[in-house]
Amino acid sequence: MNLQDFPRVRLGHWPTPLEPMKGLAGRLNAARLFIKRDDCTGLATGGSKTRKLEFLVGEAMRQGADTLLTHGAVQSNHVRQTAAAAAFMGLACEAILEERVQDAPAAYHESGNVLLDQLFGIQLHRVPGGTAMDAALEALAQKLRQQGRKPYVIPGGGSNALGSLGYVDCVLELQRQCEAMGLRKPHLVHATGSAGTQAGLVAGIHALGLDWPVTGIGVRAPREAQETRVHDLAVRVLNLLGVTRPLPRERVVADDRFIGAGYGIPTDSMIEAVTLLARTEGILADPVYTGKGLAGLLEMVRTGRFHSDEDVIFVHTGGSAGLFGYVSAFAKASA
Repeated sequence: MNLQDFPRVRLGHWPTPLEPMKGLAGRLNAARLFIKRDDCTGLATGGSKTRKLEFLVGEAMRQGADTLLTHGAVQSNHVRQTAAAAAFMGLACEAILEERVQDAPAAYHESGNVLLDQLFGIQLHRVPGGTAMDAALEALAQKLRQQGRKPYVIPGGGSNALGSLGYVDCVLELQRQCEAMGLRKPHLVHATGSAGTQAGLVAGIHALGLDWPVTGIGVRAPREAQETRVHDLAVRVLNLLGVTRPLPRERVVADDRFIGAGYGIPTDSMIEAVTLLARTEGILADPVYTGKGLAGLLEMVRTGRFHSDEDVIFVHTGGSAGLFGYVSAFAKASA
């Protein structure tokens, strides 16, 4: 397995820290809790997409692209980081934003990631919820090609096999950090949405022959659909790496109990988790992904899912800029 075989540009600050969460563990009377700080990747307030974009933008540059083109929800962390990567590399950038969250307040449409998108100077195209986003993206790409431009199309979340290599690289990074810190067979927990993060983690762990459990906490899709999507993508990642050993289906676990009413819609457990992490660790999570991922972690700890001597790592995939689009949800909770 050699990631140097793939074009790559440097966008992030590596390695991101692996830190104990002593305050949260003490509050929960918990197992040994750690946090992988991929909120500290350094690109446009950080986040998981930086890892994926290093490979995706590397390929875009190899192809001679002049524009990065992608899509996401209105408060997309992926779009924000793609916009920043384009600015850094001197490329144009356009993105399609789906009005996926219905009846959202004005701040959701104007603040947080949307404000940052605008600061990075990209062109935004808004479409109604339920739009066939991949088709809309390809139509826009074709329009740009007809204008003589050279767009490089990046899927939502950067979640294809090439982008997922970023989280294969994260496993290599974690392996070194765990060895240095004396962590044995850690259990990884994280928020899973567009599937690329979990697919990369699972593929990297399998490729290296590690016996590390991974639990994804779903933020959108039902469990069976999400697990199938992650497994299929992880298999494509392994094929890209030339790893032929079959990936057992049971290695992919996605818990859908913390989605609530739907994608991007606040839940009480998310608000509690975001607040508790802030007040015990001084770390910000986000309301769409890591907040719901943390809610899953808290429930796993409280119900005795982990052994007392088990090392548990929460992979923080960033997104705190999105908090500013959810001011009313947190104001109601603290009233």
